[in-house]
Amino acid sequence: MAVNPIPLRLKQARKLIGISQKELGVRIGMDESSASGRMNHYEKGRHVPDVDTLRKIAAELNVPLNYFFCEDDLSAELACLISRLDDESKKVLISELAKTKDSNGS
Repeated sequence: MAVNPIPLRLKQARKLIGISQKELGVRIGMDESSASGRMNHYEKGRHVPDVDTLRKIAAELNVPLNYFFCEDDLSAELACLISRLDDESKKVLISELAKTKDSNGS
């Protein structure tokens, strides 16, 4: 059974910018009295935020939404790097990756 990557990614991204669970919760619109507890439940995996909440969290932590679904650190890092590229750079990257795939016979 696969482990839900959301709690780990959420905690990593929050700690990277150096804010508390409560502060993150308040920044995304949670009531101050429950923000810390709700964010703690998300980070412990007791509850999973809905997609709208996850979008707000992603925006506040400056990571793409798909970051939270990455099962390994390399994929998470790639998701963040790719999200910062402009559309033309993304097209170039896709083209280069397709060439690599073709040359490997995949």
